[in-house]
Amino acid sequence: MISPARRAAYEVLLRVFEQDAYADRAFRSAAAGLDERERAFAQRLVYGPVQRVRTLDHAIETLGQRPMRKLDPPVRAALRLGAYQLGYADTAPHAAVNESVELVRSAGLERAVPFTNAVLRRLADGLRPLLDSLPDGPLKESYPDWIHDTFVRVLGEEGALALMRAMNEPLETVVRLVRGEPPPGAEPTDVPGAYRVERVDEKLVAEGRIWPQSRGSQLAGLCVGAEEGERVLDLCAAPGGKTGQLRGEVTAVEIEPARARELRENLATMARGDVRVVEADGTALPEELDGFDRALVDAPCSGLGVLAQRPDLRWRAAPLPELQLALLRSAAERVRPGGTVVYSVCTLNPDECEAVVDESGLRVQPLGEEWPAFAHPWRPEFLLTLPHVHGTSGFFVARLARG
Repeated sequence: MISPARRAAYEVLLRVFEQDAYADRAFRSAAAGLDERERAFAQRLVYGPVQRVRTLDHAIETLGQRPMRKLDPPVRAALRLGAYQLGYADTAPHAAVNESVELVRSAGLERAVPFTNAVLRRLADGLRPLLDSLPDGPLKESYPDWIHDTFVRVLGEEGALALMRAMNEPLETVVRLVRGEPPPGAEPTDVPGAYRVERVDEKLVAEGRIWPQSRGSQLAGLCVGAEEGERVLDLCAAPGGKTGQLRGEVTAVEIEPARARELRENLATMARGDVRVVEADGTALPEELDGFDRALVDAPCSGLGVLAQRPDLRWRAAPLPELQLALLRSAAERVRPGGTVVYSVCTLNPDECEAVVDESGLRVQPLGEEWPAFAHPWRPEFLLTLPHVHGTSGFFVARLARG
């Protein structure tokens, strides 16, 4: 008999690897009927194989002696699911092998059952020794070479390895206190308003009392420094976590209608009906959006700082420096002389961080003395949160002045 958690995980892996579905979205629908314990196990069985797929495929091909591309999709998904449990989870080997074989059988591929069973039994004996023998680097930690190379540019080989390892494990769970008292057992952190919790209480989220948001993300919102009475522009605002932090008369811009709808819903949950949401292209803003005191540009990016939370992003990520620079300049044009623009991205790629700011021509307002624990290691006028150092998502933050 196949456990509900493994069945759900298998179905999600098929959708992710064969239909290019997003892991988090596919998982939400597949896990709808699971209890809390099954859901947590199923999520690990989805996120783990998606993160580790480069390493898993190498091991399966090495020990199975057949290219993954030549296997039927259900066999690929079952082997990845079983291999992850054998290599990285505390699952009993017989359960990992037997249920993965049954998944292939249930897919109507009886002819592939003996092969699947033979490969999984070889993996049960040889996978962990094979993993231990791999040299430290992107194959062992399951990252594209270009991401590893980017991390080496920023942190050197040892720092890159520590960062890759950190983002293969769950980071802390943090919420922002929106109103009222902190959740029971919540632990204050070094970012005001940010509390570390064992798990997110969805009831408190629905009541608008807390919002799931990493310390790195909250830090970016705090750096805006918006005050009551000021006019504030927020570009690329969805899903709205940082928008909800901003004080004053806030205009939030989002180009995609579906994301704008999500933004409105989230702001309503946070009781921020005072925020004006405008559906527009951030690089070509309507003329009436002008004369702001402050702006936040939380730009689209490669997301290399949030790979722990988004398991398939490492296989989809791409740098976006041209778009980021266009958004930053667009926002700066709509801020009054002497106003400030905060530029933030959830990546550690210098081409999307320091290089964009340097090319913008805007004057830097140093942040390192204000937030010394998060000062950029080599450019202390900026902030850089590092998952392996700070335990939170990776964010680059700069505060800039016009004129």
